[in-house]
Amino acid sequence: MSAIELPLSTGLLPSEYHTYDSSKKPPALGHAVRPYWAFDPGYVNLNHGSYGSAPLPVMFRFTELVTLAERNPDKFHRITYMPLLIESRKRIAELVGARADEIVLVTNATHGVNEVLRNFEWREGDVLLSATTTYGAVSRTAQYLSDRSEAPRPTHHVIEYTFPMSHTELIDRFRESIKKIKALYPDTEFSDVPSDSVTAQAGGSNVKKNKFVAVIDSIVSNPGVLLPWKELVQICKEEGIWSVIDGAHSIGQEVDINLNEAKPDFFISNCHKWLYVKRSCALLYVPKRNQHLIKSSIPTSHAYVSPTDSHPPPPDDVTNFVGQHEWTGTMDQGPFLTVGAALNFRKWLGGEAVINAYCHNLAMEGGQRLAEIFGTKVMDVTGELTLNMTNVLLPLPVEKFKGEIYNSQNLVAINTVFREKLLFDWNSYAGHYFHAGGWWTRCSAQVWNEISDFEYVSKAFIAICEDIKLTILANHIASES
Repeated sequence: MSAIELPLSTGLLPSEYHTYDSSKKPPALGHAVRPYWAFDPGYVNLNHGSYGSAPLPVMFRFTELVTLAERNPDKFHRITYMPLLIESRKRIAELVGARADEIVLVTNATHGVNEVLRNFEWREGDVLLSATTTYGAVSRTAQYLSDRSEAPRPTHHVIEYTFPMSHTELIDRFRESIKKIKALYPDTEFSDVPSDSVTAQAGGSNVKKNKFVAVIDSIVSNPGVLLPWKELVQICKEEGIWSVIDGAHSIGQEVDINLNEAKPDFFISNCHKWLYVKRSCALLYVPKRNQHLIKSSIPTSHAYVSPTDSHPPPPDDVTNFVGQHEWTGTMDQGPFLTVGAALNFRKWLGGEAVINAYCHNLAMEGGQRLAEIFGTKVMDVTGELTLNMTNVLLPLPVEKFKGEIYNSQNLVAINTVFREKLLFDWNSYAGHYFHAGGWWTRCSAQVWNEISDFEYVSKAFIAICEDIKLTILANHIASES
């Protein structure tokens, strides 16, 4: 029996929906497929985007794998694990249009972005660019690298985005920001070609060129909007800027990513969010041309290559990029090995195009329905910014000037009320965040959702917003009247 065929019967998961007959037609997308997930009865989940939700067939596959590992830990970790990992990497690479030796798996997108940024050999005069809408842990990582006491370190700059913005406006803002930042360094030349390569090509004259690294969201987390990231990558190439794409929400939500054509310098995406892989698993894409920059995995692997090693790898694998990520210490490799189960299940449901067409249409329809019930508006009317997440203004006051209504204390209090009441009073969840002077909800549409889920969540938000007006914002409401 091959390592991939594991006919175990653990009895740990519900038996009726832990498997499916791939030769038979699946149920219609919507509530009919909901039993294939392990949700609590009555739980209305419109927040798939935050943590992902693995279907029962994937969970059962994971249970098989971890059980197999416990039966014979040495055999699993020394022999069985590796071919399964290689197969997962091949499946992911095929999906995103990359070579298998350009894809490795890490625990999450934050981990992957950190690995890339911490492997750059920073110099004084280098620039690191993020945005006001960059994911919190990633923007903090950029700031940390700029704050470090030990030199050299990059200078951190931030682009301000306030949504809604059209893709044209975003592209223009990006170009304009780059020009303004470069103008701050009139005596500095930036290049996205490594110093050693530049030196070799130009006889040593360009050794002092600096790095300009841009961290770009493919899909912003909050607000949940699609950026024209492929166009921004091209601008980076024109400007000699390294592009690090935080694609945390992309794989499984964005069809036809095709990294071979887009050619970002680095791309990271969570497989456990929209792709149905068991939490936690993310892909780290580093094209062959840039793998010499990733000198160490995080944490450093036993396969790390030192410049002092007597027997270094061949020139085309100078840092042993794939090898370093095959084993970074003992951990639960089970999530990495559920990629195939997730992709097979998605294929049975109809495949990437069918799944995402359903989710996109529901996000657009659900967003409009929420705005109608709230008496507010959707952030994106055209659909240009929307894939499977919709953003709708909540029925709370909107301030014209920063701090006019909301200070740091009541922002925290309001966020806590939303979280506690949605989960404990309404047995549901949808994202909520403060942006551009108002409170918004980010609802993730998935294959198990229908429009009635949006209508239920609307009732929850209306009730909670009324409570916030009567408590946290009572003084402001009274002064307005």
